[in-house]
Amino acid sequence: MRFTVLGPVRAWRGDTELALGPPKQRALLALLLVRAGSPVSLSDMVDVLWPQGPPKSATNVVRHHVGSLRRLLAPETPTGEDRAVGTVARYSGGYRLDPQTGGLDLLVFRRLAARARQAASEGSPKTATDLYDEALALWRGPIADGVPADIRGHPVFTAIDDECVSVVRDAAVDALTAGTPDRVLAPLRRATTSHPLDEPLQARLVLVLAAAGRRAEALATYRAVRDRLAEELGIAPGRELTEAHQRVLDQDPSDVWRSGTPPGPDSGDAPAPRRRPRAETPSGARTPAPHPAQLPADLPVFAGRRSELARALALLPELDHPAATPEATVITTIEGMAGVGKTSLAVHWAHRVAHRFPDGQLYANLRGFDPAGAAVEPGDVLRAFLHGLSVHPHDMPAGPDAQAGLYRSLLTHRRVLVLLDNARDSAQVRPLLPGSPGSLVIVTSRRRLQGLITADGAHSLTLGPLGDAEAREVLAQRIGAQRIAAEPAAVEAVIALCGRLPLALVIVAAHSTAGPGLPLASIAAELRAGHGSLDAFSGDEADVRAVFSWSHRALTPWPPGCSDSWHSIPAPTSPGPPRRA
Repeated sequence: MRFTVLGPVRAWRGDTELALGPPKQRALLALLLVRAGSPVSLSDMVDVLWPQGPPKSATNVVRHHVGSLRRLLAPETPTGEDRAVGTVARYSGGYRLDPQTGGLDLLVFRRLAARARQAASEGSPKTATDLYDEALALWRGPIADGVPADIRGHPVFTAIDDECVSVVRDAAVDALTAGTPDRVLAPLRRATTSHPLDEPLQARLVLVLAAAGRRAEALATYRAVRDRLAEELGIAPGRELTEAHQRVLDQDPSDVWRSGTPPGPDSGDAPAPRRRPRAETPSGARTPAPHPAQLPADLPVFAGRRSELARALALLPELDHPAATPEATVITTIEGMAGVGKTSLAVHWAHRVAHRFPDGQLYANLRGFDPAGAAVEPGDVLRAFLHGLSVHPHDMPAGPDAQAGLYRSLLTHRRVLVLLDNARDSAQVRPLLPGSPGSLVIVTSRRRLQGLITADGAHSLTLGPLGDAEAREVLAQRIGAQRIAAEPAAVEAVIALCGRLPLALVIVAAHSTAGPGLPLASIAAELRAGHGSLDAFSGDEADVRAVFSWSHRALTPWPPGCSDSWHSIPAPTSPGPPRRA
């Protein structure tokens, strides 16, 4: 079996091209292909195929199309052999299609692009250009062409388009460096036509045209983009595009690239896509590139969560080579109830992998469950991030859309870690996502961010209370292994009464260290005396009552006729987490 999705959706068995059926069936195949072997849930299929809202029969229609695709792609596969290569297989509540390694143009494209980036990092721009040329030859038009336009507008398809555009940007860099600008001109024209407001892309087109001997067209292209930005966004061209224009004006077109560094959003001082030399100031001194390092401090006594941390680390590709980049931005949501340790795990994981993202780490507390009830607006975070990326206030665009565009442009070709803590919902997070491959986004929330998982391909990591062994480890790290070993029964009682919640355990540990001679049995008795109250878990800065009250404020009102008194809930019959939690 062979498939294409970087352009028209097509399929062949041997030399015979298959008729893919009605539009919805073709769209379903395209969805399975762009997920490239990853499972797609039934709900995701319904969401993609009916962007305006599904009919009641949507689930049955999807299953019908799955059956038709199975018969079409593997007519001779015996019943029950769902994992045959090249057909649609059942998988964990959904379906997946596993094409052979060379059987899907998208996978071949990614492999060639990765090899090209590797060659460029090793100082072989000509080899990189050859590989990019081969990869971009597979990009034959709009992604999933032939699928209805409203379905192709879903983020699962537009993300592949963004991936192709990112490769075009990289290819332009190496074609100019190798002195062969003509080789990238055709895909660059196609990309800029479909992305008329992408300033980094347009800047490369200006330089490629000039280097190819088309200086007048390069200047006309700049003027057209400048006018379009003014009319549609009300902004002037950024430094990257302005710098490209100035180079065309000031320098010989044949030397427009090799005489300087690639244009960057910080007047050439930002790190180039693959660490090319930075531009010098008129005095000859090099200006350091902005590398924000905003992560909160890691816990020196972080304990537990080994399996969750291993799962998180496994989401990242191996980046042993300093120039290696993941094929896409990795988005991970860490979800769970209040006090379960989401932020601690996120910060610890971020510090473990920060060295893989040398262009900086950005952090924001989105205050999605703040006691004041006012979550941080994405526009405020964008401005803070742009400031951290050294954007001067005078250069700050007006309006959140323009700021989001500049933010994505600045992160192009950069490997950045973005940690967004305490998110309210997917809409609060989405404007803060990078637009090009190579970064890691970690989001924590008390809610399941289904929108990020469905539309943006986010991975979900749900935290529950600690296991008993991990809870003991948390206490041992804080109060010492000797005290834990001396009173095992009291330790078990404290763990049970804390509901194995890390925040409650930490507060109790802090209480116990205030009086080193205080027996743990006394602490357990104090907790029992609270009769399920959260009073014993209050502290100077960390207060379990306050933490849970923030979540409580976010709840919808009781249904009519229901009591709003917590006292109507029966008391627990055995030690456990406080009922109000």
